[in-house]
Amino acid sequence: MKGVILGVQPGVQIVDISHEVPPFAIQEGAFVLAQAYRYFPPKTVHVAVVDPGVGTTRRPLLMEAAAQYFIAPDNGVLALVMAREKHKVRCITADRYFLKPVSRTFHGRDVFAPAAAQLAKGVAPSRFGKLIQDYLRTSWDQPVRTGKRFWTGAVLKTDRFGNLITNFHVADFPGILESPFEMCVGIHVVRRLANTYGDCPPGEPCVVLGSSNYFEVVVNEDSASRKLGCCTGSPVELRWPA
Repeated sequence: MKGVILGVQPGVQIVDISHEVPPFAIQEGAFVLAQAYRYFPPKTVHVAVVDPGVGTTRRPLLMEAAAQYFIAPDNGVLALVMAREKHKVRCITADRYFLKPVSRTFHGRDVFAPAAAQLAKGVAPSRFGKLIQDYLRTSWDQPVRTGKRFWTGAVLKTDRFGNLITNFHVADFPGILESPFEMCVGIHVVRRLANTYGDCPPGEPCVVLGSSNYFEVVVNEDSASRKLGCCTGSPVELRWPA
């Protein structure tokens, strides 16, 4: 993919956000992208290839949001950026920008990379295809209210330290910072809020507000994922106020 990009636009600066998203983990890819894009300058072209549907009828998309460009499959990997930014979405149909022949198993190389390079070269977004409204919309990033004081959410990502990053965002649940709560992860109930990882008593699961502004379930100098037996996608129940 990098070779294709440099072949179209030599000298372009390529930055790797991550190559650690597990295969097929669309939601985790969406989370990683959503945490990174805001720190890049205007006109950055992001290429997000978590694409288990490669070669099928799923469409390649070009999205304009936050004064940047995003190229990805229509499978939800752009969902968190869409939820936070005003956006315009195009279906990429201009196959003159593709690398030929187009493989049925490697659209990252043959579709997404050359389209991204053409954008970086200055080709206008309108030349890639028409605006669409029927792109995939997802709600997996939003907790569901299941009772007067109860919500059901999930672990969005398990980072390399074993911290469990939930989909409970401080903008939606600011009261967790101020009043008692109970967060059920696996068979464990977590009631303690800590300001930092180091403020957590050794071995005791705590909730902290992470740098992504989502609440995380953590264990100081240990893996909450291993200790609690949970991982990306595991359900999280919140009772608030407790």
